[in-house]
Parts: sequence; C-alpha cells; structure tokens
Amino acid sequence: MSEKATPTYEKRTRSKTPLIVAIIVVLALVVAAVLYFTLRRAAAPREAKTDINVGLVLEPTSLDVRTNAGVATGQILIDNVYEGLVGITPGTVADIQPVLATEMPEVSEDGLVYSFTIRDGVKFHSGSDLAISDIVDSLTATLVPDNVGFSAEVEAVGDNQVQITLEQPNSLLLWQLANTPGLILESAATNNLQNSANGTGPFVFSDWKQGDSLTLEKNTDYWGEPASVESATFRFFPEGRAAVNALKDGDIDVHTALLSPLRAEFEGNADFTMVRAASTDVFTLAYNNARAPFDDIRVRKALSMAIDSEALVASQNGDAKVLGSPITEGEPGYTDLTDVNAYDPEAARQLLAEAGQQNLSLTITVPNFYETSSLDLITSQFAEIGVSAKVNPVEFPTWLSEVYTNHDFDLSYVDHAEARDFSNYVREGYYFGYSNPEVNALYAEAISSIDPVQEDELLQQAATLVAEDAPAKWLFNYTPTNVVSSHVSGFPEVNTNSRVNLAGVTVE
Repeated sequence: MSEKATPTYEKRTRSKTPLIVAIIVVLALVVAAVLYFTLRRAAAPREAKTDINVGLVLEPTSLDVRTNAGVATGQILIDNVYEGLVGITPGTVADIQPVLATEMPEVSEDGLVYSFTIRDGVKFHSGSDLAISDIVDSLTATLVPDNVGFSAEVEAVGDNQVQITLEQPNSLLLWQLANTPGLILESAATNNLQNSANGTGPFVFSDWKQGDSLTLEKNTDYWGEPASVESATFRFFPEGRAAVNALKDGDIDVHTALLSPLRAEFEGNADFTMVRAASTDVFTLAYNNARAPFDDIRVRKALSMAIDSEALVASQNGDAKVLGSPITEGEPGYTDLTDVNAYDPEAARQLLAEAGQQNLSLTITVPNFYETSSLDLITSQFAEIGVSAKVNPVEFPTWLSEVYTNHDFDLSYVDHAEARDFSNYVREGYYFGYSNPEVNALYAEAISSIDPVQEDELLQQAATLVAEDAPAKWLFNYTPTNVVSSHVSGFPEVNTNSRVNLAGVTVE
C-alpha cells in the first residue's frame, strides 16, 4: 500500500502594477481638478467685497455728535452720516467745498451776509425730505457764542435759500459750518441722539455694540454719489496688539493710528500698506494754569525747557514732527516757534529755584490707550531737573470727567486732533485755565479780518505770545500710521484721527 501525497498550498503572488497605475490615475485627476479650478478662478473677475471693517482706537461715549466731547463720534459720523451746507474737501486739511449747498455761498462785500442755495431731492435717513426749516433750526441752535464764539442770525429766503447774517465779519464761519456746528439735523426727528443717528449722508446708522463695534449701512436713497461699499463696521481697539492681530487675521481691513512701536509688524508685508496720514494732531502736555504752582509762569517755562522735543520725535518711529506752538503747518497762523522755551535743562533748574520749587512733585493724567515711550522720556527728563512726575493712566471717559470737565489735574497728556482749534487758548473756562487779554484781542481781530494775509499775521502774533506764556508744551505734530490692506483702495490719508470719510473707498 502506497503513502498518499500530502497536498501543498502556495500563496499566489499578485502583480502590483495595476495598483500603481490606479494611484497614478487618481493623482493625475486630482492635479487636473486643482489646476482647472485655480485657472478658472484666476480667469474670472474677482467679486468685490460688499463691506469694510475699520479699526479705530477710540470708541464714542455717546453718538450725540453736537455735544459729545472728543473726536471719536465725529470721526465716524461726520461726512458718512451727518452733513452740512459745506464740508472739508477729501484729501485736504482745511479746504472747504459745498455739500448740501449747491455751491459756495455768495458773500456780501462787508463780509456780514452769507447766502446759500440748497440742493433739491435731499432726504433724511428717516425718509423725510430736507426742509429749509431743518437748516434754520439746526444752525440757529449751534451758531451761538457759547458754542462757536460768535452769534449769527439764520433765516430762510424763499423755498431754497438760507441766509446767515453776522454782527461782524468772522473768517471762521465757513470752517464752523464744515464741522460739527454746521451739521444739519431733522427738526421733527424723535430718535435718541445718545445712541442713534439720523442724517442725510451716504451711510445710515445701523447698530452700535458698545465695547465692540458700530455699523453703518449704505444709504440707497442718497442724493449724491452712492457709497461703493454696502456696509462699514468700525471696531474699537484701545490695545494696539489686538489691532495688529485683527489685521493679520483678516478681521479688519484697515486700522487707523497704529502705535508707533508696532510699525515693524508690517514692514515688508505685501498684504498691507502703511500710510502716514497728514494731520493737525498735536500731542499736548497741558499745565493746569489755574492751579499752583502752574499759575507761576516760571514753573511752566521750566517744565517746557526740561523736555527734549527732538528726542520725543525720535521715539515715535517717524510718526511725528517737532512743533513749537499749537498751530501746525498748513493752518492759518503757523510760524516756527520751536526756539521758544526750547530744551535747556540748566535754565529750567534756575527757573525752578527762583520760583522756590526745587522739589516739585506732580502727576500726569493720561488716557490709558496711548503708548508710553514719550511719557517715559518726559518723566526721565523731568527727573533731570529735580521734578518727580507720576503717570496716572485712566479710561478716556475718566479723563473727560476729571480733566476736561472738572479741571482736576496737574498735567494732562492728550492728542488734540482737531484742526484750527487755537480758540482753545482764548476760550473762557477751557481746561487749560489759561488767559491772556492781549492774545484774546489779537485773536478777535484776526478772525474779524476779511483779509486772509492780515488774519495770518495776527494769528502768528497771538501764537507767539501763547508760546512764550507756556500754558502747555506742544510735544509734537503727530502723523499717525494707518495700516491698509492691499485689497482696499481710496482710504483717506488726511486727518483720519478726527474724521474718516468713506467716500470713494472700495474693497476688492
């Protein structure tokens, strides 16, 4: 009997060739699909964005553009929501153009009567037509001595004209009409001005999320050239690093007034452009002239002489210019006064000794959103002349209450962003506590002149006296850096710390 052979099993070896071929085919299809859609997107025109997100440092404390102190409210609402008979020409500091008026006014030879013709077809955002009575009521309420320093009679002439009559010529009338006092509000409106707005501009107020953002929507019934974007959201970043992160993350398209030390974050970044905005901003170290020892001119001069303006400007990474008075280049009355009370620590020590203030101790009250390099320099320079200075950072509403309203401070550090605000030095009750009758007289004569050359000369004389009196130290003319995403065009490049006019701004 023979032995049965045991069957054996051999594993069949499968060829790998089909699998490799399949993988190659799949990869080829994926690459082809990616190339197809990439080329299709490149060939197709990119759709324009319908909104813009703008970062600001300051948030308004109220939306009542007439009464709210500071520039934050007007920065958003003037030009965009509210308009006047005239306004500031985009791209300029102080040139004036007609807005709700059809043309610049006809002015009488004696400079007392201004006649405006009003546009047809203008509506408030409430849907009501703009009436002559709205203009008369608005300007009658604002063109008063307590508000603008002079009085005026405003009356309707026919159905489409308004006439403003002055008691004496005033070269600031058109400037006031182009700013907050000239804004036209609806007389019959019932909206709460503290938290809403109703104007005639190219954008309609939509929503205010306090502590976060304020949104405007395109006015589809605008009388003039419509806005290019459907909505504009202003977001508030009192902390500079948060603004940088928001830009890089694409949460905002633009940020105004980037803190100077943060410029390096965007150097060489093709996705952003940094633009230094021409401005009339003046960082001001104001002395409380009504409080001892600052009521002594020797103390004020000494403090001014202790400050090295060139060093301060150098600390701002190119965002500043040396300044010797409250009037900047391009404004009427500018003259170079940087030699007045210039840096001289030895003379400063002598003045303090004469005043009996060798061991002066003081506090500088400052809104807490400013960067501190200049303040660090100021306190160290004060120390060199024997003055001890403590910096007291506060929330901006606190600064408004303690410093601006109640005048409870030694020194104040703040940016005065408004153009043509020399009137602060003649205004009774202003927080500086400064008064000089000779300055008051020169200023009054200047603004009543109908000759621009004479006005400029008189303002220069007044500015010189103010500089010599040293009611404050004008630290530098601030030219803030705006960071603009590459897909944004037409963003304003002048005085953006006081008004952000979105006319002509596009986002791709």
